[in-house]
Parts: sequence; C-alpha cells; structure tokens
Amino acid sequence: MSFLSPIDSRVTQSPQAAKFHIVALLSKAAKAPQRRQSRHSSLNLCLQSLFNASLSSAALLTALLFSFSANASALALDNEPKSESEVMTLKPVVYQIFTRLYGNKNPTNKPWGTIADNGVGKFNDIDDVALNSIKDLGVTHVWYTGVPHHALIGDYSAIGVSADDPDVVKGRAGSPYAVKDYYNVNPDLAINPAKRLAEFEALIARTHHHGLKLIIDIVPNHVARNYQSVSKPQGVRDFGEDDDTSLEYAKNNNFYYVVDNSVKGTKGQAHAFEVPSLPAELKPLGGETHPLSDGKFDEFPAKWTGNGSRLAKPDANDWYETVKINYGVRPDGTYDFPRLPAKFATFTEAQHYAFWQQHLAEIPSSWIKFNQIAQYWLAKGVDGFRYDMAEMVPVEFWSYLNSQIKHTNPDAFILAEVYNPKLYRDYIQLGKMDYLYDKVDLYDTLKAVMAGKTSTANIAADQAKVHDIESHMLHFLENHDEQRIGNAAFLASLQTNKPTNSSLETQAVNPNYALPAMVVSATIGTSPTLVYFGQEVGEAAIDNPGFGHASRTSIFDYVGVPAHQRWMNNGKFDGGQSTAQETSLRAYYQKLLNLSTGQTAPALLGQYYSLDAANRSKNDATESNSTQKSAGHETGYDDSTFAFARFEAISGTSKQTQKLIIVSNFSQTKSKALQLKLPKELISQWKLKDGVFPLMDLLEDHAAKLVIKEAEGLVQMQLAPLSSAIFELEN
Repeated sequence: MSFLSPIDSRVTQSPQAAKFHIVALLSKAAKAPQRRQSRHSSLNLCLQSLFNASLSSAALLTALLFSFSANASALALDNEPKSESEVMTLKPVVYQIFTRLYGNKNPTNKPWGTIADNGVGKFNDIDDVALNSIKDLGVTHVWYTGVPHHALIGDYSAIGVSADDPDVVKGRAGSPYAVKDYYNVNPDLAINPAKRLAEFEALIARTHHHGLKLIIDIVPNHVARNYQSVSKPQGVRDFGEDDDTSLEYAKNNNFYYVVDNSVKGTKGQAHAFEVPSLPAELKPLGGETHPLSDGKFDEFPAKWTGNGSRLAKPDANDWYETVKINYGVRPDGTYDFPRLPAKFATFTEAQHYAFWQQHLAEIPSSWIKFNQIAQYWLAKGVDGFRYDMAEMVPVEFWSYLNSQIKHTNPDAFILAEVYNPKLYRDYIQLGKMDYLYDKVDLYDTLKAVMAGKTSTANIAADQAKVHDIESHMLHFLENHDEQRIGNAAFLASLQTNKPTNSSLETQAVNPNYALPAMVVSATIGTSPTLVYFGQEVGEAAIDNPGFGHASRTSIFDYVGVPAHQRWMNNGKFDGGQSTAQETSLRAYYQKLLNLSTGQTAPALLGQYYSLDAANRSKNDATESNSTQKSAGHETGYDDSTFAFARFEAISGTSKQTQKLIIVSNFSQTKSKALQLKLPKELISQWKLKDGVFPLMDLLEDHAAKLVIKEAEGLVQMQLAPLSSAIFELEN
C-alpha cells in the first residue's frame, strides 16, 4: 500500500521532549562498569526523578549539568585498558523466549484453557538455573517476547488495570503484538502483578549477571485497540490522547480515523467501529460466555486497523485487535515530514542524530512517543529491541529512532522484521537497522532444499545477493511466526505443492532432517543466528490450543510446550524427562552454536568463499557431451550437497590464521562419497603450497585430508545422510 512508504514530519519541541534527550545522556553514563556503583545509583535516581516529575527550566538545567559531569567521568573510566576477553567480538546467537510459555510447567494443554487450567510461565521461572542452560547453549542475547503489557482476558482490576474486551482480543492470553501499555509489563508474567515491573527488572539483572544481553519487542506499526497506559511517566501523553478525531488524518494525530473528510479541512461523517464477523473457530474464547463478549466494542470514530484497513468493520483476516499508528503519512501516501537525503545512506548514526536534532520541530507526535518508550526501556537496562513489521513504518522514522537509541547506547542491538528484499538496503543504510530477517531468500531456500524442491546452488545465489550487507542479515529456521521443524506440516506444502493437510499438523517428525540447514544457516555468514526456544529439543507443536493452530507454538493461548517442558524437568533444566533423541539434538545445537559465535572458531567471523560453483563447474566441464547426467556425478557433489570455506583474513602479518571447510549433505537417505575441489584462487589466498594437510572435524567426527597438487586442492570424504563437517585445516 502506497501510504506505508518513507515520510516527513513536524512537532513542537517541549520540555517533555527535551527531558528524553537528557535521559539519553544519563542512561549512557549509567552504563559504566560495575565498580562505579555509587555513580550508577545516583544516575538511576536522577533518571527516576526525570520520569516522575514535570520539568521546570531550572530542573532541566540541573539535570543537564549533572549528566555532562557524570557522563564525562563515565567515559573516562570506559577508556581504561580492557582484557582480551572484554574486547572480543562474538557473532551473536539470539535465543527467542516466548516469556509466557517458557517457564510453564503445566502439561494439561486444554483447548481455550485458562491460566488455572493450563498454567503460565513467570519471570521468576527464568532463574539462574535456566539462564545457565541458555548460556551453555552458546547464546549471547535473549529476546524476551511478549513482555510489554498487551491486551488479554483476565481480571487485574485490583491493580487498576482495565478489562479487555474478548471481541477485540485474539485468543484468551492475547497477542503480544497488541500492546496495551508500553510503560509496564504483562501482569500474567509476575508472581505479584502489582510488582510486575520490579520482577522484570530483577530478570534484567539476572540476565546481565550471566553475561547475556536482552532485547524486547517494540511494535511501532500498531497498538492494541484498547491502548491505555496506567503506568506512563508523569508528563507522557497516551497515544491518541491529543488527537483531533474529527479528521481522518492530521499530522500530529497518533491514529487515523474512519471519517469522510470529502472537503479538505472540514469535518465529515464519522463511523463507529464494528466487530468483524468471525468464523465459528475464531469466536471469542471459543464461544464461551463472557460479560464483555457481546459482538460490540465501543470505538467512535473507528480507527484504521493495524494492517492498514480503512473499514469501520474490518475483515476477520485483518489485524482487527490493533489500530494503525500515524507517522505523518497522509492517506494519499504523501509525506508530511522532512525527507532524508539519499547521501545519508553512507552516514553514521551520529550524523543521522544530528540531522534530526535540526528538524525536531517538524517531527510528528508519534515519533516522539516511540522515542520516549525506547528511552524508558534503555534506562531500565534493556540492551536492544526487535521491531515488528518494520517495513510498514517509514524509513525516516527509523533513522530518527535508531540514531536516538544509538546516541544513548552505541552498542544497542536492533533487529527488524522486513520481508521485502528491495527494501533491505534502505532499512539498513538509511534506517540504521543492525539486523534484518533473512527470510525471503535464505530461510525459504533452505526450506525448499530440505523438501527436495530446489538445488543447493540457490543457497550460494542467495548469499551472493546480499554479499554487501550479509553481516546484517539474521539467519533462522524457526521463530514464533513459523511452523515448527518437528511438525510434519513444515515441509508438507512444499512436498505436495498443495495447501498443508490439516491432519499433518498433529504429526511429529524427526527434526534431524533440518540439521544440515542449521549448520549452513549458523556458519555461512557473519550475521547473527536466531533459535526459538524448544527448537533445540525438536518441539513439534502438535496440539490445537484454541485460537492458535497446531504446527506453530501458539502466541495467543495459555499452553505448555511439551518437548521444552521435558528438558525443563520441573525447573532443573537438565533434560531429566527428555527422550534420547531430544537430548542428542540439543547437544548438537549446543556444539554448533558455541562454534558459530567465533569464540573458538574465529574463521566464522572472517571471510566466506563459496565452493559450490567450482564443484559444479568441474562436472560441467568434464561432461559437456552428457547433459543427461546429474550435476556432480564425477565428484559426488549434487543438488543436495553444499560446501563453502570460511577463513580469517589478516593482511600484513605472518600469523597463522584459522581456515575452515564446511560441507553438508541434505539428503535424508543417501550417503555421499565426495571429492571436493578447492580452486587455485582459494589455495593462493590461503598461501598454501603443494602437499598433504590434515583436517580435523570440529562438529562431527569425519576423517579427511586436503591434498594440494599443482596449486589445486582436493578433499576426499564420506558423508552419511543429514551429516555435516566443519573441517579445520591444521597448521
């Protein structure tokens, strides 16, 4: 839709807006090492006072002077010598936890079950034992999904939280992407809901204590239909609180309204919101009687729905539980804020920050509000954010927000959900995103290779497409949106070329078929790897929990996650109830992910060299008159085989650097006898002479050696079905 493109804006800067710039400075100073505990405490007190009191000019000046003084001292201390371990850069491994489900020990899984029926995980369940098990897996960052307070069906009136209407809530537990209050956390996740924020702050501290960083979701495109913050800091205004609801669009409105403004600037007919007509299987609470479930929701005038629908009565397939945020994009798709010059694609975050400082008066209200939200969570120790449906928000906003975040915390981890490859470079270079999902190319290709529907040659082609931005493309095989690998439905639609048979969704399969894809995904680039909790033990998601459906772990219902619960073993996190297959799978993931960070395999932080074309072209050259023969007949290399090299590139030094050869057999049934060619170009880069070089498999237990003759390398090996090798060239 045209109105979802980049934009421009205007908003008068107020003391409140200035407050958040000071908070940014104070937050940066507060992130000094632990030995500055007294200064850290003072900074936190100052931050708290800034949020909890309206600012006079004198207070602003006092806080600003304090921030400069504290920040200068903090920066001086940050320049102290660091040990080698402190400065080592690791390739991130992100472990996505669906927080509501992770610690739930209740195995009941009753469809449409309540908390009492099915249980719910708590922040406190993610204790030191749990975090140790996560750390041991090779994880560097934990993404706690579903933390901000979202709409749900539950009675928290005792702590001042309004009830949510089932007619505009998906499921009973609610969607984590229908945020109701950005300044607090989901009360379901707390032992004491009144102290829920303190319990999350304790989890932040625990996570950091274990050497892990954490990110949470921000969903800038939309909020819950019943957004109402009861926890916002003094001086912060709610979304829509100052909107002119007589207009479909106004630059500083936070929402769009279903109002017929046929003549610009005049008031038109407003329409009331109507609950969509839902099929029987999606009826609120499964058809259960509820005082608020009456097919009505009071919203006048109706707001545009989260996916952009302008109907007062959205369709059942629309994101009807959410409303779209207005970023200064007019309904005709034109922009109402300053455009970012194209040359800024090569500029730093600091230069982007300076640009927006010059245009503060032109920034729309919604921009300011989301920066306030981000700064609030940074001040609490959150290390970064995952942005939902980032491409539905203009790239200029991202330039503004991300440069503000990086100004506060230069090391903040910023991950965005963007599915249009044509937009990748804009959102990385202009929008200053750290990482984007590599879904449309690599994920989709790996899935098709696993299903036997495409050649592994397409993996190399995908990597070539993003060669200039590969370090920004996060790799994954599972997340909360995707089907579980261990479910038969994962590959069924590709294998049959028909819609997935619903009966397959209740069938679990051996998830080991995805191991070669996991090896490639985790080692082919310098970009982060994402693992969804339960993936490492082969969770199959075969239950139908209510609003959610089998094959994906439900994000809408109160459920348990059986394979994960077996590993969790009532809080011991030792696999005490796991099957042998689950334990073996997790051990494989643990070895692979720890290697992938580069801590013990620094070549994985270095250069990539595809061996795919060289091994296919060898076959093509020798069999030019035999076109009927399959690719790789002579070498054993075929459409279910993939190989590449990774190596450190340290110029101007005689230091011995690590060199890796990575080979995977995607076939579920056929062993491979391979004669893998290493071309002269690679042998030259590696500065190797003719001879025989031993190879050690860092992942499995394959035996092989590299023979170099006339400056060309050859590796002979045997690979069993679904087997991979990460060969290290021994110096």
